[in-house]
Amino acid sequence: MHRNIQQIIQHYQPKPMGVSKAYAVLIPLIWEDNQYKVLYEVRAQHISQPGEVAFPGGRIEDGESSQEAAIRETCEELNLLPENIQILGEIDYIASNNRIIYSYVAQLTINNWRDLSPNEEVERLFAIPLDTLIAYPPTYHRLNVQVKPDTQFPFDRIPNQINYNFSSLTRQIPFYDLDEENLWGFTAQLTHRFTEIIKENKQS
Repeated sequence: MHRNIQQIIQHYQPKPMGVSKAYAVLIPLIWEDNQYKVLYEVRAQHISQPGEVAFPGGRIEDGESSQEAAIRETCEELNLLPENIQILGEIDYIASNNRIIYSYVAQLTINNWRDLSPNEEVERLFAIPLDTLIAYPPTYHRLNVQVKPDTQFPFDRIPNQINYNFSSLTRQIPFYDLDEENLWGFTAQLTHRFTEIIKENKQS
């Protein structure tokens, strides 16, 4: 029995608990006006999360890696060929509730992003200079989620019952203060982490 347990654990690949959905996004960089810019999408009105700013990406399909998913989704959404996408590397990922979001940074080898013809999932595109995003980080706003006592949750079985300190229900959500675009949430979080990585390595 002990030997079987040891063999099982030695060959087990750890993963985040409770995660049932895996996604991958691409942070697209373009070179324009002698500087790098980050390219963003605004989601079309007829799909989920309409009007939100996002990176190209989507759910990882069976049999493909997270990087392959990020490239495939970007090709589909921006009508690009894989050779137009130069992967620079992977950065930190997000694990939230039952999903995980992998993120990759890539340079798009295209002449002019304004000539792109996105598919029906994309309402429009816009670009922000990377230096601007580095110089003006987002503001994080605290969101408190209230616990309602009229649920079927067995509060009587935990210490302090309804007054238990569910610290995980408090979230810090980033918002960029931009003149025209509303960049917030996971997209802002990944943007901020990317710029932090750039800043940390420039200073070292």
